[in-house]
Amino acid sequence: MINPIDKDKVSEAPGLLSYPHTIGSVVVKPEDVGKITSRALSAMHEQTTRQLNQIQKQVELLAMQARAIRERMDISEKIYTARIPFEPFIGHSYHLYVKDGEYVMMMIGPDEWGKKFNPNLEFIATVKLLSDHTWEIESGDINQ
Repeated sequence: MINPIDKDKVSEAPGLLSYPHTIGSVVVKPEDVGKITSRALSAMHEQTTRQLNQIQKQVELLAMQARAIRERMDISEKIYTARIPFEPFIGHSYHLYVKDGEYVMMMIGPDEWGKKFNPNLEFIATVKLLSDHTWEIESGDINQ
């Protein structure tokens, strides 16, 4: 019996062909490498941009926190130059005045004096001693 298929049209290794060799074979298309690279680059840029933006927000938050600590330090240095005739307790609020050109810390607020208010005192700020021994301004302005 004679084989009707032409030997020039038959491969001895059909699995190595870059195209389908039978009617029912899966279509093999060459990939567009440029398109794949473009998609990968686009995804990479999107992800890294998102991550960089997230890190930038974290850095901005840390910088803001550092500025707040620096400001508390500066305020605390001014307050510690004041005459404080008592031992301040952590978590308590006190009142800063100026008397004869120097800061004076008092337990009595400007609205608590009643009739015996000392006219030589100028109210500056109400401050609170924090656990790290820095001071926080609750009201008023120490930068006068």
